[in-house]
Amino acid sequence: MAMIAAAIAVSACGNRSEVLTPAESLTKRLGEQIGQGKIMFGHQDSYLYGHSWKVEENGTEFNRSDIHDVCGKYPALYGMDLGGIELDSPLNIDKNDFNHMRAAAVAHHERGGVITFSWHPRNPLTGGDTWDTQSAEVVASILPGGEKHEMFMGWLSKAADYLGSVKDADGNLIPVIFRPWHEHTRDFFWWGQNLCTTEQYVALWRMTHDYMTKERGLDHLVWSYSPDAGGLTDDNFGEKYPGDDFVDMVGIDFYQFTSNEEYVERTRHCLALTEAFAKEHGKLMAVTEAGCEGVKYEKWWTEVLYPAIKDFPVSYVLLWRNACDENMQHHFYAPFPEHESAADFKEFAALDQMIFL
Repeated sequence: MAMIAAAIAVSACGNRSEVLTPAESLTKRLGEQIGQGKIMFGHQDSYLYGHSWKVEENGTEFNRSDIHDVCGKYPALYGMDLGGIELDSPLNIDKNDFNHMRAAAVAHHERGGVITFSWHPRNPLTGGDTWDTQSAEVVASILPGGEKHEMFMGWLSKAADYLGSVKDADGNLIPVIFRPWHEHTRDFFWWGQNLCTTEQYVALWRMTHDYMTKERGLDHLVWSYSPDAGGLTDDNFGEKYPGDDFVDMVGIDFYQFTSNEEYVERTRHCLALTEAFAKEHGKLMAVTEAGCEGVKYEKWWTEVLYPAIKDFPVSYVLLWRNACDENMQHHFYAPFPEHESAADFKEFAALDQMIFL
């Protein structure tokens, strides 16, 4: 763990004595945390709704969370998604008000937490959703010279506007882990493995990065490269890696679809690949998405998730959302007070290695 922490400290600070950017400050903080062997627990949309409630029904103080209801602590990492911002929608793909999202991010930052954003944009070529994979020409169409390039740059501008609006009470940019173009090693999304070439994916990432950082001057973004763990190998982990100058963190997205034993074994295997890559490139590492839909085992937290991650220098593990829609009651990844795993989660949250707020 110390090797990665030391590499991150050098990467963030170098030999300079000047003030760090917000992104460098967060990178340094996470590197020091890794050096201490600590892991942040994260939860997607945690303040905006829970298994049986919505923020609109509970006021907008952003002090309720299924996590807090269970263990009396807040998640240390708070995840949200920008999908819908490209269309000027007031709500994101999970029906969250973008103004509420921003306010919740500020509240979480004031508690001492860390924020991460993913982005599931619409398909810019077909007009379908993120999961519309009928064409293998989408990425090509938005690169320079492509028929949808100008339109997509407008989408990037809207995403940059929003990310640049996440500020504290003094008007300072709040550091954010930004995780675009994730799970590209599978074909879930229009930028997936067989839907663009390596060169096209790298060009898309670099175009996104350079626009946000160079043209828009957003120095508060920590860039996360996050392949899906399904089928992950030594050969394909970094196949479409954009380069060290364009990435600050490497991670895996890994959900459970097998037995508990298989999930633990496979997660540890993929984290070993991630750790080797992170050390080689001097990057942070994380479990950027994880979970078992419905949390089907009452001791999943202490007997499945924790054994899978505890021996690796991960900066955080992010569990996906607890949907509250009536027809989505099965779609939850964290406990709520009535769930059979709540008692086990309390034990998990009390572990010295895990960070909550």
